Amino acid sequence: MKFEKIPTLVVLCILPALIALGFWQLDRAEQKRALLDRQKQSLAAPALQLTTATPEDKEAQRYRQAAANGHYDSEHQILIDNRIVEGKAGYFVLTPFILDGSGKAILVNRGWIPASPDRKVLPDTAIRSEQTQVSGRINFFPSVGIKLAGADQPTAGWPAVVQVADSAVLSARLGYPVFSFMLELDKQAPEGYRREWREAAVMPPEQHVAYALQWFGLAAALALLFVWYSRLK
Repeated sequence: MKFEKIPTLVVLCILPALIALGFWQLDRAEQKRALLDRQKQSLAAPALQLTTATPEDKEAQRYRQAAANGHYDSEHQILIDNRIVEGKAGYFVLTPFILDGSGKAILVNRGWIPASPDRKVLPDTAIRSEQTQVSGRINFFPSVGIKLAGADQPTAGWPAVVQVADSAVLSARLGYPVFSFMLELDKQAPEGYRREWREAAVMPPEQHVAYALQWFGLAAALALLFVWYSRLK
């Protein structure tokens, strides 16, 4: 059986790529299984009491119920812009909650509030600042599809408007450290706005396995076609 040079080179280039894509999908399936396992563990774990000693591991803490004692910094709030709910533009209201006995805060997402037709007029997000307790669910800050340059820079004045929340940038603006994750305020808690917290949708591991089988199938088909073609020649 004689192999022609050009078809052989083409197959030698494409076949390893197809096999590599199959193994990549299998690896993604394992990553998704690990992610879903962490989510289940966080949802089943007892509520976490936030303190300055709480680890900044947002991957491990995500979706875990948590509580904190302290007070709201009502004078310095952040509005995350361009959050669309039922076709209407609005903001997520992030209010710093300073933990008792420390200068560190957790940014509490108090929910969604609609924007005024005049975008220069910001919503009234007034809140009391006496000692209290908050409870909710730990989550990442809201994400965007494409992060534009300067999207994480808050506007002047308070409340500050920002497109993308970055804990380091907001810490510098507030003048005290904040956690790298936020607390989604319990739906039943007072002084909140529209709250419809959901888990992030992820492709199930089984789908990645199905894609892997497709790539491996294409690799096998290419190999068989190459052998058949070579025998014909």
